[in-house]
Amino acid sequence: MDKYEEAIEALIRFRDERDWAQFHDSKNLALALLLEASELNELFLWKKESEAETVNPERLKEELADVLAYAFLLAEKHQLDIFDIVLEKIRKNGEKYPADKAKGTAKKYNEL
Repeated sequence: MDKYEEAIEALIRFRDERDWAQFHDSKNLALALLLEASELNELFLWKKESEAETVNPERLKEELADVLAYAFLLAEKHQLDIFDIVLEKIRKNGEKYPADKAKGTAKKYNEL
């Protein structure tokens, strides 16, 4: 079993031991993901650029784990392989942001 499968099984076991599957519809998982992403962003709120790189690593791990957990559960609910969908998105972004046009710029694809 790879680490991803192990994490998914642990998340599902944790959820099922608490009878929380009833709350884990797509809408609520997406909202939970959004809220956890907000908590992650809060770590950086009002920090200067130099301070943002030195946030508490334990808090960063906790908030990032929450974001990933809900993303994994949402992907699992829809039988999506996270690695496949990320690689597909990279391929699509490669078409929208060719390296020769996008290198060194933060412009959106329609402004390149």
